[in-house]
Amino acid sequence: MRTLGNIIWILLGGVWTALLWAIIGVVFCITIVGIPLGRQAFKMAALTLTPFGKTIEYGGGAPSIVANIFWIPAGLFMALNYLIAGVLNCITIIGFPFGIQAFKMAKLSLFPFGAQVL
Repeated sequence: MRTLGNIIWILLGGVWTALLWAIIGVVFCITIVGIPLGRQAFKMAALTLTPFGKTIEYGGGAPSIVANIFWIPAGLFMALNYLIAGVLNCITIIGFPFGIQAFKMAKLSLFPFGAQVL
């Protein structure tokens, strides 16, 4: 089920979302200060391609909180996209697993620092 879910996810928009994350990563990496933010965006791009079968544990401390505050302008846009996709997917029973993954990605796109993908 995990492999099938990932294939369907990629075909129905995962590729485009990952591409958008990659573009955000390139924009952040233009400056030296933005490189840590760009690395998180590239991590999100890779995770967006295959979200099924992965769990996320949140942790970190004060540095993660500060970094997440700087991240919010880019993450808010992507989180809203994931939220809308999640609501639309949860309308049908067939789309419910995809909606759950979209909600998981929405939370992670708001707070990527201090989060560990397992």
